Amino acid sequence: MKIALTSLFVDDQRAALAFYTEVLGFTKRHDIPLGDDFWLTVVSPDSPDGPELLLEPSGHPAVKPYRDALVEDGIPLAQFSVDDIEAEHARLTGKGVVFTQPPTDIGTAVVAVFDDTCGNLIQLIEMKAPDQRADAR
Repeated sequence: MKIALTSLFVDDQRAALAFYTEVLGFTKRHDIPLGDDFWLTVVSPDSPDGPELLLEPSGHPAVKPYRDALVEDGIPLAQFSVDDIEAEHARLTGKGVVFTQPPTDIGTAVVAVFDDTCGNLIQLIEMKAPDQRADAR
């Protein structure tokens, strides 16, 4: 079993597509009309045949209170791995991305959290090499 697709609820699919491709650097995989919405997915350019992220419309009534509660509590809805979190933080900040948590060492990794402008908080994570981890002591 492997993960092929996961969803992220977004307020506006077209704005989300622009943010996830033009700002974050993902690549559009599918853009299929479905009534007023779209089957709209993006993938990592480093793994074009890897897992897809579905930019799902947030119209269901359960979505808003769920996401609002997560944002209020500072809980990210998704996590993306990066090789160099400091460089990614600088790159995204330069593109106007607002971070709610700067790069923070948590022992086994360094994490940062940003607002995706589509209703979600997203966490970036750079895992540390085993010899750099606080638990290696």
